[in-house]
Amino acid sequence: MIETPYLLFLGDAPDQLAAKVAQGIKDWRPEFAVGQLRLDGCKADMGLPDMTLAEARAAGVKTLVIGVANRGGVISLKWKKLLVEALENGFDLASGLHNLLRDEEDLAAVARVTGRTLHDVRIPSVKYPIANGEKRRGKRVLAVGTDCSVGKMYTALCMEKEMHARGMKATFRATGQTGILITGDGVPLDAVIADFMAGSIEYLTPDNDEDHWDLIEGQGSLFHASYSGVTMALIHGGQPDALILSHEPTRSHMRGLPGYALPSLDALRDLALTVARVVNPACEVVGVAVNTQHMSDAEARGYLAEVEARLGLPATDPFRYGAAKLVDALADL
Repeated sequence: MIETPYLLFLGDAPDQLAAKVAQGIKDWRPEFAVGQLRLDGCKADMGLPDMTLAEARAAGVKTLVIGVANRGGVISLKWKKLLVEALENGFDLASGLHNLLRDEEDLAAVARVTGRTLHDVRIPSVKYPIANGEKRRGKRVLAVGTDCSVGKMYTALCMEKEMHARGMKATFRATGQTGILITGDGVPLDAVIADFMAGSIEYLTPDNDEDHWDLIEGQGSLFHASYSGVTMALIHGGQPDALILSHEPTRSHMRGLPGYALPSLDALRDLALTVARVVNPACEVVGVAVNTQHMSDAEARGYLAEVEARLGLPATDPFRYGAAKLVDALADL
């Protein structure tokens, strides 16, 4: 188990979105997030106290969490001195990057000498099966996005919160490093061997009560040239009964792909539903989750009203305005 509380390491993150791991922990497990540590040039800010390692130690912090999700998931050389100092000062390290802490010889050597623990949450801990496509009991909902990092995880967590408030049976199923650090369990999907990705989601969402909902954390986008594979595995392994379309309308291009424009919500609806009905012919698109963080309240409400009128689906920003509309849309499924 990863010891809490955490000091969130933002490194030299170039923007707020690059620190989405830290943002997720701060928003959903604020009791774990004591402070943040930023290097020169960092453009991200969680609104937490900036702390040195000594200050964090005095505040009772147990683990330094790398809160950055950079392209390729690498441990920057600029971070190394700080990470070594953290180990020497009695902190464990936790990371969800593809570049594993344990594979860095200098970090591993210091951890051995100091008796500290390196937590790599992006390592599959189960021998997952190949997917069989067999229908499972219970209900499942999946958020699919026009792009990466548009709010799919937040949508699922907001829906789980609303469903629990209503006394409904619901479980958030983490499929990425941030979700795993928030919940303590899940499948690090993009680190699973390709042939077993869909099977890992079948494993994650097993038979359950007929009135139980699994809220599967979405990943990537069917339209993203880099990360479409994880989305396909989620759809075919999850066999969702309901899809939520997720969108961030103020982007000028897809994340990390300046030559690619975002697809329309209409295009996402049609493609995702076609793919989902391969494994679950009864699947329906039931709502739209819009990330309006860069819009004023008036702009956000106007955009949501336009989406509802155009698509004939309930639309909301579940983090800003709540997920009631999206949960209501599940009632007839």
